[in-house]
Amino acid sequence: MSPLPRFSVIVPAYKVQAYLHECLDSVLSQSFTDLELIVVDDASPDGCGEIAEEVAARDPRVRRPVRLLRNAGPGAARNKGMELAGGDYLLFLDGDDTLAPDALRSIADRLKETGEPDVLVHDFAATTWTGPPVRTAPDRRLTEAGPAPFRLDDRPGLLGVRPAAWNKAYRREFVEDHGFRFPPGIHEDTVWTYQVLMAAESVATLDRACVQVRGRRHGGLLDRTTRAHFDVFEQYDRLFAYVAERPELAAWRPLLFRRMVDHLTAVASRRDLLPRAARAEFLRTVRAYRARYRVPGTPPRARVRLRQLLRSGSPRLYGALGAAARAGRGAAGPARGLGRLVRGGGLRLHYRVQRLLPLRADRAVFAAYDGHGYVCSPAALENAFRTYVPGMRTSWVARPEHHHTLPVATRRVLPGSMAYWTALARSTYLVSNVDFDRRLVKRDGQVLVQTRHGTPLKRMGLDLRDRPAAARGTDFEAALRGSDQWDYVLSGNRHSTLVWERVHPSPYTTLEYGAPRNDVLLRATSADVARIREHLGIPEGAVAVLYAPTHRDYRHSQRAHLDLERLLRELGPRFVVLARAHHAYGAPLTDLAHGRLLDVTGYPSVEGLCLASDALVTDYSSLMFDYANLDRPIVIHGEDWDAYEAARGTYFDLRSFPPGAVARSEDELIDIFATGHWRGSRSAQLRAAFRERFCPFDDGRAAERVVRRVVLGEAEVPPVVPLDERRPAPSATAGRDASPLASVPGQCRTGVEDPLRT
Repeated sequence: MSPLPRFSVIVPAYKVQAYLHECLDSVLSQSFTDLELIVVDDASPDGCGEIAEEVAARDPRVRRPVRLLRNAGPGAARNKGMELAGGDYLLFLDGDDTLAPDALRSIADRLKETGEPDVLVHDFAATTWTGPPVRTAPDRRLTEAGPAPFRLDDRPGLLGVRPAAWNKAYRREFVEDHGFRFPPGIHEDTVWTYQVLMAAESVATLDRACVQVRGRRHGGLLDRTTRAHFDVFEQYDRLFAYVAERPELAAWRPLLFRRMVDHLTAVASRRDLLPRAARAEFLRTVRAYRARYRVPGTPPRARVRLRQLLRSGSPRLYGALGAAARAGRGAAGPARGLGRLVRGGGLRLHYRVQRLLPLRADRAVFAAYDGHGYVCSPAALENAFRTYVPGMRTSWVARPEHHHTLPVATRRVLPGSMAYWTALARSTYLVSNVDFDRRLVKRDGQVLVQTRHGTPLKRMGLDLRDRPAAARGTDFEAALRGSDQWDYVLSGNRHSTLVWERVHPSPYTTLEYGAPRNDVLLRATSADVARIREHLGIPEGAVAVLYAPTHRDYRHSQRAHLDLERLLRELGPRFVVLARAHHAYGAPLTDLAHGRLLDVTGYPSVEGLCLASDALVTDYSSLMFDYANLDRPIVIHGEDWDAYEAARGTYFDLRSFPPGAVARSEDELIDIFATGHWRGSRSAQLRAAFRERFCPFDDGRAAERVVRRVVLGEAEVPPVVPLDERRPAPSATAGRDASPLASVPGQCRTGVEDPLRT
């Protein structure tokens, strides 16, 4: 990087960790490379700072990230970035937006063509959260013919271009000579934009969408419902004070006045921006500002009735107009509600009545996999709720065939029953690893904890919109309504956090506490391992290999991708295979179970199977991320990777970053075990790197941390034990060179109570 780069790209970052990688990559992958990238962490509570540090470590063009001591908004972060900038031109990019490919090349070329203007205004492409960036019709104000550069007097229409910081390039010396800084507040771009355009001696335009602006599903800073929008009045006070101090700018007052009225109209006309109690006050203030800054003789532009009404400053009339406009849209609502009530019958009526009753602070309801038994992270949390919160009464939603897995201390609830709707209506805490019934109406005061069920290798959520084989008619809108009800989402690693926040774009809080379902893997003892192996019927001294393939979206039934009988013949009598089918199929992998090939599909606890085994063989199952916590050998059998990637899609190439040896065929898998490569030094090195990336928080206390934060309200939760200090229970054959077994008696006793269940 040269001492004085051509561009300084300044990125303020606050709660955008799911998008920041893409943002920074869009800058660093530009074909024009003479740049410096300055990331300012605006005291973001998520991983923005760590992401910026990682990127800075890889690319010398990235300055060491700056972290503000307290969150002050994008304006203050941009100001800090300008203090550090050394480029000829300044560009601002929000942390959830991106530069279009070759954008910097186009800007550099245009700056050279137009003689290094003070300001270059370019176009942008807007996108909703559901799709790619799409440029609207080109802004004619950027395509007007004429000489360039020019002064704003020659093209006053530029004041009508979106007043944003990120659709312009600014000559740094021009900005410094005038002492321009972003003011505090959420409408800070308004003052900045008008000041720099009026002060510029030379302006140029570029008819190209250089920035791709992401429309956040729940809106960005300017789309929130808050009284903070009253800040817009202070911004115009600053703007008109700036003009008043400079007589040469007096001619701009009429146009600025009209821009102010348009801006205030836009804020007032959106009912989602202002709290209901603040609307009348806002309109009264609009009326006062109209009187304060109107230039005598300036004709009003009453092109629409709403503007006329707004300028009259009558909140009652404004409210009446809005009510009239909504009347037609809302007329069908009560009829639809009544129809649903009738169709829903007595249970729906019961649920409505129960929602009128007070919440019970000592009640929590749990579920896993739409009515399965006592499994996964909800099970670990149910036990932790009862352990750390005396008096907490819990219910578990499960179908009758799974009731035998439930502990006696929790109440059994049938899905869809009257007790089920009572539990959903009256319990303060709702915990599941999938969504509850989509008819759930989350009440004020209820807390919904979404645990998820594994680290995502395969694509999830919104990333399945272009994967019909995997989506299979998924109602994405309904899924998003479900995620809108989540208060907390649990994450076991940064990779999961970034994926969940992008594919489930809802306003929940992510807790990077680890996966509660893995607590048992870190807390179990050698005695627990021996007990489970005896329970399963694994002979003493046998090498138990857990075979757990994942679900295939392009198949309706599961078959073993391996000839398990051949595998056992080739490996010899010292090996035992525990075959577990994916829960989505419900059928065993094999009907040939015997003393060395044990069907464990019906075993209630996959964590118990992990503890009992000496190695894991899987393909693309998320179980590998959990199993890595045990620091035991993992072998990937990926013979159909291309088909799986085409149908489902993945977030990274597992073959390039595996947790152990990789077999691309059955013969290779047999060879890996026959040669001992499955537990060799290279496999151990791969596993160590995999654990470091995907097992940073699983130390056996994830469930406790969740309960202390969510239920007990403790700000400080138990710290995470460093990875190198954890001591998971060793496998039963660790350190042994097991001799071949002449015979292997015993059968797997599935369908009975899990000895690890509390």
